[in-house]
Amino acid sequence: MSPRPEPAALHGLRFAFGTLTVFRVRVARWDRPSAGRAMLAAPLVGLVLGAPAGALGALFAWHGAPLLGAVAAVALLAALTRGLHLDGLADVADGLGSGKPAEDALRIMKQSDIGPFGVLTLVLALFAQVACLAALFGHSPRHGALAVLTAAVAGRCALGWGCLRSVPAARPGGLGAMVAGTVSPAAQLAGTLGCAALLSLARPWLGISLTAGQLAAALLLRRCVRRFGGITGDVLGALLETAQTATLVLLTVNPWLP
Repeated sequence: MSPRPEPAALHGLRFAFGTLTVFRVRVARWDRPSAGRAMLAAPLVGLVLGAPAGALGALFAWHGAPLLGAVAAVALLAALTRGLHLDGLADVADGLGSGKPAEDALRIMKQSDIGPFGVLTLVLALFAQVACLAALFGHSPRHGALAVLTAAVAGRCALGWGCLRSVPAARPGGLGAMVAGTVSPAAQLAGTLGCAALLSLARPWLGISLTAGQLAAALLLRRCVRRFGGITGDVLGALLETAQTATLVLLTVNPWLP
């Protein structure tokens, strides 16, 4: 008797955790339908990564070290993803900052080294994330932990917007080409609104901040599509980090902090 085939949604989950985390997950199906399901399931990856990162930061904050807690949370998120998205952010900054035609800019992004635009963007983004979380953990460990969780989910929500059916791939190979154009706009909108609604049950401003993070990522997406002709894996990483950082900034200047 042949074993029952795994549900399609499970293949999407495997794809999501296998490509977006350091977890050793067997990806049984490497195809575009599974890639689309993976991008829709990406916020769940953010939940799984954000929970321990937020808890670690809260532990340090509880012992009177909110800055160390902020650094620990950001470092754990980077470690659990191999720094993949931070690398994408730096590469996109180099490509956009080069001022060269799309083909040359994509070649620059594919190189293993990081240029001055990438270094500067990476440093500023990490400083911004740590500064925001230090303030939030300084207010209370719970505020900081919720912020880490919200930002992690917001960043992964942004991946689906970069993979909408209307967004092409910038080049034929790589992860970007595999996931480009695989996500239904209606499904992505429903997923994002669902995440915002669930977070709002804890604090209304969490859902608002997640939504604002998507808008920040959308602006970068528009710029990248115009500049490169579509998305790449690096662009998706940059969208994630942009949404994550923007969410943290808004959470830091929100009205539910006294």
